[in-house]
Amino acid sequence: MSDETVKNVFVIGLDEANLPTLQQVPGADQLRFHQLLTIEELQVGEVDLPTLLDKAQGVLDAFDGSIDAIVGYWDFPVSTLVPMLSERYGTRSTSLESVVKCEHKYWSRLEQQKATDRHPPFGQVDLSAEPPRPPDDVTFPMWLKPALSYSSELAFGVDDEEEFRKAVAEIREGISRIGRPFEHVLERIDLPPEMNGVGGRVCLAEGAMSGVQVAVEGYVHQGEVTIYGVLDSIQYPDSPCFLRHQYPSMLPPPAIAQLHDVSERVMRQIGMDSATFSIEYFYDPRTQEINLLEINPRHSQSHAELFQYVDGVPNHHCMVRLALGEDPHMPHREGEYAMAAKWYHRWFTDGVVRRVPSPEEIARIERETPGVRIEVVPEQGDRLSELPGQDSYSYELAHIYTGGADEAELREKFDHCVAALGLAFEDAPAETDATRK
Repeated sequence: MSDETVKNVFVIGLDEANLPTLQQVPGADQLRFHQLLTIEELQVGEVDLPTLLDKAQGVLDAFDGSIDAIVGYWDFPVSTLVPMLSERYGTRSTSLESVVKCEHKYWSRLEQQKATDRHPPFGQVDLSAEPPRPPDDVTFPMWLKPALSYSSELAFGVDDEEEFRKAVAEIREGISRIGRPFEHVLERIDLPPEMNGVGGRVCLAEGAMSGVQVAVEGYVHQGEVTIYGVLDSIQYPDSPCFLRHQYPSMLPPPAIAQLHDVSERVMRQIGMDSATFSIEYFYDPRTQEINLLEINPRHSQSHAELFQYVDGVPNHHCMVRLALGEDPHMPHREGEYAMAAKWYHRWFTDGVVRRVPSPEEIARIERETPGVRIEVVPEQGDRLSELPGQDSYSYELAHIYTGGADEAELREKFDHCVAALGLAFEDAPAETDATRK
């Protein structure tokens, strides 16, 4: 195939786990995927946005060929780098403002309430106040979170004043890692009056939501909102941590219709175009009502294999085709399996990893169990509490993707994989003043 017929797609934060699914999108033989910045550069330590922009521009300026698309499937800073770089290099993406309206949790709530009442009460928490206090309109139990975060980092469920103060103390300490660099982004946007003085280092309090957690995936092309999938997000018992994402959703049709309606109205309000999105909700089976948790201005790479297993095409397809100016037209139920899940094998106490399976062992488990793919997160010798990008309550040990005929088969494959992996741990040594520094 000549270079003239190949499209060059630059993927910000392209990683080994997602490359195989990207190469499964329709027309992949006419695409060449290029990594633009590494995960470590993008997510480890405090984000230095000007440096990241300079590095990315250096790579693109030096590239000897056409730059046909710039895409990404991670949260900040990737989500904001995509429109910034797309504007500079003339590739297609949604506007930076529409991305920030999703990612800045406070601004996102202000936009949501213009389109729907299906959201919890919310308000800002003054982190400089002594003592800090909840907003007047939000009562316990509530969630505290920075306006900017990912993977539930620094997000805390609190039931009383004591837990509120402890959570505020942790958020104060860690909020600048993402909040400070995000202020570089806010400087590039004409903010509305209600966002004057808010900034990137603001803490949000929201009323706690209950019920079944679900995710809606879709895209906007030429102003038209398309929903292509609804997934259930099932938590560990008595924990806010995900056990698995499961596709397709088992919710009743009236609930699915509500999710479609609210998602379409909210995304039109935000003004995204030529982009994918993923919106998280709670559905309360008692009241049969939905409550919007948050909007992500990108599809979920966690769901790529699930769509491939069930619909026959990974959801990366939507991202790539939109960036090339085309309507993706996702297929429906053309995959090998009726259901699929991404499982999170977690550990809920600190420890040091004593043993992880070799790549050969993982490949053998995948060969012996059709419809399974495994990613082990830590390496031997890692201390779990030092792994990057973990939530506030647990540590991810492995991601296990399963396809099957029903929930029972998904569970059976997961249990088999967990046993076969043979992960082993020992107690973590106690911290000292020296190790804390």
